[in-house]
Amino acid sequence: MRYFNLMANSWRRYLPLLLVMILAGCTIIPESPVSQVYLLPAKPGVATATATKPLNRSLRIAQPNTSQFLAGARIAVQPQGSEITVYSGARWSDPTPALLRNRLIQEFRAHGYFRSVSSDEDNLQADYELGGDLTSFQSIYQGKQGEVVIRFDARILRVSDRRVVASRSFVVRQPIEGRNMQLVVKAFGNASDQLAASMVNWTTQQVRN
Repeated sequence: MRYFNLMANSWRRYLPLLLVMILAGCTIIPESPVSQVYLLPAKPGVATATATKPLNRSLRIAQPNTSQFLAGARIAVQPQGSEITVYSGARWSDPTPALLRNRLIQEFRAHGYFRSVSSDEDNLQADYELGGDLTSFQSIYQGKQGEVVIRFDARILRVSDRRVVASRSFVVRQPIEGRNMQLVVKAFGNASDQLAASMVNWTTQQVRN
């Protein structure tokens, strides 16, 4: 009986110390970083296509094919050489292929050259389909200087017979004006604006010919 009383007294004596240690331990567990979600900045209507008369054609824009690494919503970066990773705690509002597709749709609709512009998700009838392969959508650093690089190998298909009407590789490079994440996202937006404008000009010319 005396043994159990001694044990009980020992527990009462050390219990406050144990509680303090547990609470202190809780404070040093690192918290998961809060993920910042970014929209792709856009300035629609920057294309200067030579065609001014609307085309009596409908266009469907499909999500581009891409690598497994670029297929998600994380923002890709090459910090050095061939190493590729993602910015910690930052992601796009949509997976990268959908992000670019939606930006192209926005640009084509802003110009109104086609009778209608739809998404592959809408599954609407169309005369032509614009798609391709997205092989680069990341920032690349050489030393302290960084740039956003977008490479899109585009294809225009005639939907009626699935014939490739035209294909072309587009590469856009946009310098990043600093290391702040807002400036990185801004550079992605500027690069996407350039790509979208080039795509409108080229697609309109190919379909009109």
